[in-house]
Amino acid sequence: VQLQASGGGLVQAGGSLRLSCVASGYTYMINGMGWYRQTPGNERELVARLRDSGRMEIAESVKGRFTISRDNAEHTVDLQMNNLRVEDTAVYYCEAHSGPYADPRGRDFWGQGTLVTVSS
Repeated sequence: VQLQASGGGLVQAGGSLRLSCVASGYTYMINGMGWYRQTPGNERELVARLRDSGRMEIAESVKGRFTISRDNAEHTVDLQMNNLRVEDTAVYYCEAHSGPYADPRGRDFWGQGTLVTVSS
């Protein structure tokens, strides 16, 4: 599975950005897609993830501001980010999952990362 993300950039605090990601390759394996982010010196953290079952996970820090959506037929996942804050500045990574969750048999695929910079 290959993931191609787009949509990062520079925005002022309070502004909006939309990230998009499209999967290709063995897309039939995918049972969930989402977004993570990482800042220097910190571990990658979950922003939002949406499984095929409809179960959604979203970080408390972005609830009410970020919205995740998927198009299973097109194998895409988008992240609409509103009311951005300086602390949202990070490299955002698109993720696709196959196999069971929380299980060694599961596997995550990653996109190349797209930088989101929020200025004050």
